[in-house]
Amino acid sequence: MPAHTRLVRRLTRAVLAVAVAASVMAAPAASAANPPTPGNFTGYGFDQCLAPSQSAMDAWLSSSPFWAVGIYISGDSRACRYQPNLTPAWIGEQLRNGWRLLPITLGPQASCSDRFPRYGDDETIDPRSASNYREARRQGRREASDTVAVARSLGIVQGSTLWYDLEAYDIGNRSCRESALYFTSAWTAQLHRLGYVSGVYSSAASHILAMDDARVDRPGTFALPDRIWIARWDEVANTSTGYVREDGWRPGGRMKQYRGGHNETHGGVTINIDSNFLDLGRGSVARPERAHCGGVRLNFRTYPALRREATGSRVRAAQCLLTQTGFYSGPATGTMDSATRDAVRAYRLDRGLLPANRNVGAAVWTALHSEGRKAIVKHGAAGEMVRRLQRSLNAATGAKLAVDGTFAGATTSAVASYQRRVGAPDTGVVTVQTWSHLQRGER
Repeated sequence: MPAHTRLVRRLTRAVLAVAVAASVMAAPAASAANPPTPGNFTGYGFDQCLAPSQSAMDAWLSSSPFWAVGIYISGDSRACRYQPNLTPAWIGEQLRNGWRLLPITLGPQASCSDRFPRYGDDETIDPRSASNYREARRQGRREASDTVAVARSLGIVQGSTLWYDLEAYDIGNRSCRESALYFTSAWTAQLHRLGYVSGVYSSAASHILAMDDARVDRPGTFALPDRIWIARWDEVANTSTGYVREDGWRPGGRMKQYRGGHNETHGGVTINIDSNFLDLGRGSVARPERAHCGGVRLNFRTYPALRREATGSRVRAAQCLLTQTGFYSGPATGTMDSATRDAVRAYRLDRGLLPANRNVGAAVWTALHSEGRKAIVKHGAAGEMVRRLQRSLNAATGAKLAVDGTFAGATTSAVASYQRRVGAPDTGVVTVQTWSHLQRGER
């Protein structure tokens, strides 16, 4: 690289450092409340060169299966250097909406790649082996520091995973491979020093394989990333590939890009994306359920009608649910007595559930179980809201879902089936509209 080009790059970096520092000082204090991302998640994600507009993100939030998004925040070799939508406000809004963000850097690439440098002024990884690939390690540390500065300016907090995109190269080229390994090793070590989690994206047969071989054959030689993002376009939405041994980066350290660039349309918005499946951290697993009414069981796969003189655990469940909604104040006796039946009739009248009789039928069960906050949930959600949903679907459709509080494939299918029954778009995403159908007891 000519001397004048190196000088320009140094000056550019100096100006960038000042600009980043200024943006950090000016960033809203609210960014400190942002959660680390992506956190614990099992589900679908997409990545695109250009961060989508807010309206596009909102459309996909309520209609697509995706709840994670890859965003290119830094790196001289990224295709979309200009990111007009990428602001602290955009970051904060996606996190509040439950999106898991995957911040990506595409900086210096392997020296033997035939696709880089992309622009002529972007570096490649120095392949010289002097002093144990000193220059490659320096480049890796610098990219990590630059990425952290940008991440902080955007409100991406410590504990978040920052991903380095190292595109495919010939791993049979020793100096090229070794310099790339030392580069990502230095990237990882520097991220750890700065309080961030290290992720590396690459082709399964390229740097992912090189890192896995190093993990097994040369343990301790390199600082390996905490998480890997495997590019393997096999159309299988999981995190497995024959290029990585099954014990590597498990549990909770893998995601896979299983489909390459293609158009998808959700909510009337078309975006060209790559598709990914994530299984990160502890995954999407619900915490143990809190006790209801002193330990009354609410979770059943079926909810038969309850009429006069009915008894048993499902009657206790109905009494508990009516208590939680303020229509019943007696004990959970397990007997469908007069007080319980009066509470049922009052609930029916209040919620507009006809006929206004004193029996607990499917509509009452559906409405009772869905009572509460109406927020978007979809594949990857976990917790009490998902349990409410699963119980409601079992009551409304006889889906016989396991009430485990984890929104995955069976729950997604049951949601889509229910949406078709009530004449709503069958997206498999539970929106405010879907909750409203459930709370009206529609079946």
